[in-house]
Amino acid sequence: MVKETKFFRKQAKKAERMARAISDVEAAQSLSNLAKAYRKQADVLKANRKSSNKQR
Repeated sequence: MVKETKFFRKQAKKAERMARAISDVEAAQSLSNLAKAYRKQADVLKANRKSSNKQR
């Protein structure tokens, strides 16, 4: 599970770098939204992991 969280955070960083590097406004916005989605997914996985550990 930790590997998945790291994967999503790494992908978010890549998407943000790409968004800053391109001049097309629409594409940059799409990449920024993608980065946010990756971060949100990582946060959900982390929260699920924490709640799973508390129940044990």
